[in-house]
Amino acid sequence: MKLHRAEEIWLIVGVGIIILAMVFTGYQAFAHGMAPPSGMETLDPQKVDETAPFDNPGIFEVGADEYEVVMTLEAFRFNPNEIEIPAGSEVHFTMTSKDVVHGIQVIGTNINAMVTPGHVQRISQKFDTPGEYLVICNEYCGIGHQMMAMTIVVK
Repeated sequence: MKLHRAEEIWLIVGVGIIILAMVFTGYQAFAHGMAPPSGMETLDPQKVDETAPFDNPGIFEVGADEYEVVMTLEAFRFNPNEIEIPAGSEVHFTMTSKDVVHGIQVIGTNINAMVTPGHVQRISQKFDTPGEYLVICNEYCGIGHQMMAMTIVVK
């Protein structure tokens, strides 16, 4: 089968674009750590309240301008329900769900993750700009889903 010269050029360009996209995605995943979480850290969703660190949810200072927020998501609420941190802080969220699949989205940031029962979700974000950040559940979790919200106050 003989291909026209224009077809050969477009085939080469198309395959080149696909290869470049794969190389770019692989570079981001491995060099910059932008790969999706593996979901390998698990726990018994029936015993979340008895399992460290989720037996004591809250905000913990782990370094200079660095905080860890341990959260549990359950039936239409976040625990803790309000987070207050100083501007310029790096915040590491460690989360799990007690009941069903929930989502966490912090409006105005890149935080957007699914939190599933039996799995530990970790995500980090630096909060440079002072203000109030709305946090919502973006996975339908039941009849009271629209009420599942909280705020992050950056001072």
